[in-house]
Amino acid sequence: MFDVVGVRFKKAGKIYYFDPGEFAVNNHDYVIVETARGVEYGQVVIGRKQVADTDVVLPLKKVLRIADEKDRLQVEDNKKIASEAFAICQDKIVAHTLDMKLVDVEYTFDKNKIIFYFTAEGRVDFRELVKDLAAIFRTRIELRQIGVRDEAKMLGGIGPCGRILCCSTFLGDFEPVSIKMAKDQNLSLNPAKISGLCGRLMCCLKYENDNYESGRDELPDIGKEVATVMGHGRVVGVNILERKIQVNLYEAERVIEFPLEEISIAEKV
Repeated sequence: MFDVVGVRFKKAGKIYYFDPGEFAVNNHDYVIVETARGVEYGQVVIGRKQVADTDVVLPLKKVLRIADEKDRLQVEDNKKIASEAFAICQDKIVAHTLDMKLVDVEYTFDKNKIIFYFTAEGRVDFRELVKDLAAIFRTRIELRQIGVRDEAKMLGGIGPCGRILCCSTFLGDFEPVSIKMAKDQNLSLNPAKISGLCGRLMCCLKYENDNYESGRDELPDIGKEVATVMGHGRVVGVNILERKIQVNLYEAERVIEFPLEEISIAEKV
């Protein structure tokens, strides 16, 4: 078992575990930690707890110190010069006529590296761009191509539901979303209605999917012959949320909706 704290570096970003050591680190504190890309400033979102060996990536990096006001001011300064770097990089992209869209620019806490996030349809030869940027900023330069879902997460916005995008408010990781989830929930398969601002299937299709899957397992499949309190018939539709089955009765020659309890599953033929 390891003593850890969970640290997040961006709003709705992924949570990483760090060894708090002897520091009295509390939830919502800001800390300075060592990461794979250098020294970083983050917020504790999971207080000190013990986790199993399988839940951490070894070697577990340590919390260097609890952040102070000077560190906070440095972060604000980093954001200011990052916005200036954004404008400079944008001008260079135009000068090199590169088919790419600059999304965000970020300095590491210790200013050891500048990361430029961009989107593009395909591969982009940005070697000359990197040379120009390195000559201007005289530090390590990284250009990182991201997908449209990551772009939406960084930029934010209002979803079709009228709320701020889930990915930019609380979703730490993107989970796979498939068209089957929309089908299982009897949603319209019109791409305009089930796609988010990023153009991909909405993340919220995943939220209730497990309930629909477990509910579907309890209900008979469409086309099955069943015995009801009004006679035998064939299933022509199911309402998973209300646990009701639409049955085309043979004798009555009409479709009637029954609660699951009124169908004798054992008497299916």
